[in-house]
Amino acid sequence: MRILVIDGDPETVGQLTCSFSRAGQQIESTADGRSGLMLATTSPYDVIILDRDLSEIDGLSLVATLRQTGTATPILFLTSLGSVADRVAGLEAGADDYLLKPFDFSELMARVRALARRPPFQGQQITLRVADLEVNLISRTVMRAGRVIDLLPREFELLVMLMRNEGRVLTRTMLLERIWDFHFDPKTSVVETHVSRLRMKIDRTYPARLIHTVRGRGYSLYPSS
Repeated sequence: MRILVIDGDPETVGQLTCSFSRAGQQIESTADGRSGLMLATTSPYDVIILDRDLSEIDGLSLVATLRQTGTATPILFLTSLGSVADRVAGLEAGADDYLLKPFDFSELMARVRALARRPPFQGQQITLRVADLEVNLISRTVMRAGRVIDLLPREFELLVMLMRNEGRVLTRTMLLERIWDFHFDPKTSVVETHVSRLRMKIDRTYPARLIHTVRGRGYSLYPSS
């Protein structure tokens, strides 16, 4: 694997470089967000590991920028900021995983390997269609009735999951686990907020609603009759 580490702490970088090199992995590192952004957008990596606390460009802004510019490389936050709110913010920015310092390298290695082998999309499908809504999984573009709709990375993931499960009810717990990787209830309105934003973009200006709330159960995407 080719791994990019973006961290301003020399001790952490040294530990990661030594440990990953012993495991046969290729490591590149930089200490600030601006140079990290340049490397991440100009060179191919299998996984990016970065801290939240970076100079020049902070970690959250860096991840959000990478996702907005179409960089699909798996990203793992390795940071000392460990509250539920911190983790939610990191995952909402577009990161794929979140691990706290101090860390056990064997756990980090397992997570990195899991991210590296994760397929970018399930199956061989390139385009999803429900009624007049179309999503291209390669270009990550969304169109409804021929009009382009701009979505944030987490909104895109949520829409794809709803479309892949057309007509099925997805519970809040299912969405927390699949989209945000929470295996407990963080007691936030992150799901409701994202569904509301997605509904505003997908349904607001169109006569037929696609995203439906199933009271007491969850959410489902299907064409209105």
